[in-house]
Amino acid sequence: MNHKVYVLAHNIRSMHNIGSIFRTSDGAGVSKIYLTGYSACPPRKEITKTAIGAEEFIPWEFYKNPIDVVKKLKKEKVHIYALERTEGGESIFHFKPKYPCCLIVGNEIEGVPPELLDLCDAKLEIPMRGIKESLNVSVAFGIGIYAMTK
Repeated sequence: MNHKVYVLAHNIRSMHNIGSIFRTSDGAGVSKIYLTGYSACPPRKEITKTAIGAEEFIPWEFYKNPIDVVKKLKKEKVHIYALERTEGGESIFHFKPKYPCCLIVGNEIEGVPPELLDLCDAKLEIPMRGIKESLNVSVAFGIGIYAMTK
C-alpha cells in the first residue's frame, strides 16, 4: 500500500478482538495501531491466539487518552475517520479517504465516544440490511480497513 493508514482501537473489551485487529491490520498494510483506554496490549496469550504473531511486528503504541493520539496525528496532517453508526454518517463503500489517515473503532457496546467523534474529519458506517444495528468490532474493522485501503 502506498498510503499511510493508522488505526486507533479505543476501549476494546475482548482480547480476541484486539488480536483480530492486529492480524487484519497486517493483511491490509496498516502502518501502526494505537490502543487506547482500557484496550489490552500485547503480550497476552489471548491476543496472540487470534493475532497469530502479527502483534510482534505491527508497530503499536498505548495511550490512555485517545484524544492525545488524535491531536498528535492531526498535527502530523493525518485525516481522522471514525467507523461508527451516527446521524449523518457516510457509507464507507462510497467514501474516498484522504491520506495519511487513521480509522477509529470503539467499544463493542458503546462505540466511539462523542468527544472523539467531534474530532473526526468524517464518520463512516457500514450499511446494515438486517435487524441488528451493528457488527462485531473486529468484523466491522475488517470491512472498514479494506474499504479504506482499496
